[in-house]
Amino acid sequence: MESLPARQWITRCSARLQQRWRTVNPDQLDDLANDLWGDKALRRFEPEEAAVEWLSRGIPLSADS
Repeated sequence: MESLPARQWITRCSARLQQRWRTVNPDQLDDLANDLWGDKALRRFEPEEAAVEWLSRGIPLSADS
């Protein structure tokens, strides 16, 4: 999906994240989507699919937990 312009990919990914986290500030979700764009593996997905893939990974626990 690297042929999609970055801004469009990020906007669509952020919109999908907003469906999951309705109370999170949209600017924060844009920042998160921008971070996801930086992951070459996720960038290969459609933006909505990338969001779902990332969400399916869960939140990693720190080594100290």
